[in-house]
Amino acid sequence: MLYALQDATYHAAAPMRMAARMARDFWSSPLNPARDSVIGRNLYAAADLYANVTRRYGKPAWGLDSTVVNGVTVAVRETVVWESPWCRLIQFDRDMAGMRRAGKMQLDPAVLLVAPLSGHYATLLRGTVEALLPHHAVFVTDWSNARDVPMMEGRFDFHDYIDHIRTMLGVMGARAHVIAVCQPGPAVLAAAALMAQDNDPGRPRTMTFMGSPIDARLSPTVTNRLAEERPFTWFQGNMIYTVPPPHPGALRRVYPGFVQLASFMSMNLEKHQEAHQRYFEQLVDGDGDSAEKHRVFYDEYLSVLDLTEEFYLQTVDIVFQKYLLPRGELVHRGRKVDPSAITDIGLMTVEGEHDDISGIGQTQAAHDLCSGIPAEMKRDYVQPGVGHYGVFNGRKFREQIYPRVAAFIREIDPDFETGSLPTT
Repeated sequence: MLYALQDATYHAAAPMRMAARMARDFWSSPLNPARDSVIGRNLYAAADLYANVTRRYGKPAWGLDSTVVNGVTVAVRETVVWESPWCRLIQFDRDMAGMRRAGKMQLDPAVLLVAPLSGHYATLLRGTVEALLPHHAVFVTDWSNARDVPMMEGRFDFHDYIDHIRTMLGVMGARAHVIAVCQPGPAVLAAAALMAQDNDPGRPRTMTFMGSPIDARLSPTVTNRLAEERPFTWFQGNMIYTVPPPHPGALRRVYPGFVQLASFMSMNLEKHQEAHQRYFEQLVDGDGDSAEKHRVFYDEYLSVLDLTEEFYLQTVDIVFQKYLLPRGELVHRGRKVDPSAITDIGLMTVEGEHDDISGIGQTQAAHDLCSGIPAEMKRDYVQPGVGHYGVFNGRKFREQIYPRVAAFIREIDPDFETGSLPTT
């Protein structure tokens, strides 16, 4: 019912939204002599703000057309190398002629960047991909919006997620590297453990976990406490809704992205209100640069996707309530998952000092679970002064975290030279 009501509200606001867009265009037109008057700037700002807060935000574009390698601009092309109804494996393919001009005669390490499936699109990792591109062959998991997947495609749950990670690592070839950002951590570790148990030639050479709830019992955050305090039936009864027509996934039961977004925004409601107030004032003052930064951020932040009922509820149950992986009780397709079976995969964990989503220690827990990995193949790093988002994006990520991750990959992988890696 809530999903249908949200859709109805969106469509009911269409006339006002259209009127606001027309008013915005009118008061910003260079042909309007009153556009720079006080009333003109205020009416333009009000119309723009209303149009933006009531519109739907579609899937953002990656917008990564090029990268800079050794001072040379190299063209980049998005290529889908594998796909299922639930995910596309995208390679950011760097132009080989440009790479030769940059003096890159040897292939770079292949990295599978596993994006979170927790409400936002994979493009949330645009900055992460941008940092990786000069020194790596980058592949990204581009997860589907469940409301766009027809019912005939069947289910997608936590165990299907693990299978997808195994399949994509296999598609990439022998001994690629995997980086899991936030939510995918437990599933990626489970996939790596199963591949190690099978001596799978496609198992990764290194795995890096960034702000991941490997053991959500440690340093619990507001998110962790909510999962602990509420019974599983509460999540079933209050967080799952049916996708209405005319969406392709009509009748599918999902955890809607707008519910997740409302939860995130409520955690810092005053901050978001102040940001929109500043945006209004920037428009009135004609501060286009600051207003554009606001638009870019919220175009990404407000773009959300739905999760299938089974994936969401199993994640709550397995990761945040029963802690099956750290307790050694996770069973996948009838097989027990044993991280201690991993012996030849390098392990790096990265945490943020002020992370309010995955507290300090939750990601580090991977080191104890992976007791079979030699100490010389393990790294742990806690970045001072950053929260959850800063673990994989922003200036401190580019300048302090990423150089350490890039160096770790090459330290463990003997097939690649250090070359001109960034320094901290």
